[in-house]
Amino acid sequence: MEADELLVRVARGDQKAFEELYGLVSGPVFGLVRRVVRDPAQSEEVAQEVLLELWRSAARFDPRRGSALSWILTLAHRRAVDRVRSARAATEREQREGMRAHHPAFDQVAEEVEAGLEREWVRHCLDRLTSLQRQSVTLAYYDGYTYREVAEQLSLPLGTVKTRMRDGLTRLRECMGGAA
Repeated sequence: MEADELLVRVARGDQKAFEELYGLVSGPVFGLVRRVVRDPAQSEEVAQEVLLELWRSAARFDPRRGSALSWILTLAHRRAVDRVRSARAATEREQREGMRAHHPAFDQVAEEVEAGLEREWVRHCLDRLTSLQRQSVTLAYYDGYTYREVAEQLSLPLGTVKTRMRDGLTRLRECMGGAA
């Protein structure tokens, strides 16, 4: 028996016709819902809602306006889209609420301020080095070069670079000791 005939019988309350119709359309309904909703558990839930709605609203089907399967799949598509929109709206509400409720902890703010002050103090101490010491230290510690690479970058002997670095780091340590 075709879905159109079965749906007309379901509209009259025929449970046996509903069982047959269920077997006929549950696969296509679930497949359509699954493509829209994507989540398997949610898809099963929506498909069951659609089939329950089918039982309750079968009398609204008008065979002159199209086939029963088209009508049923339209119900399924609408219900699936509603679920996706509802889930998206809930997620957006939660994100907005989360953003409103987020207040940085006092410790986080204090740590950021402290880190900023430390950066300023390091800059101050770097400014107190000679330009040659600052250049060597900056290449090694900020740019990640090895002693040998710093020597190549500056076209200087390796021993000279090591001496500048040692002297520069000693002066930095002394200056940074004043930050404490």
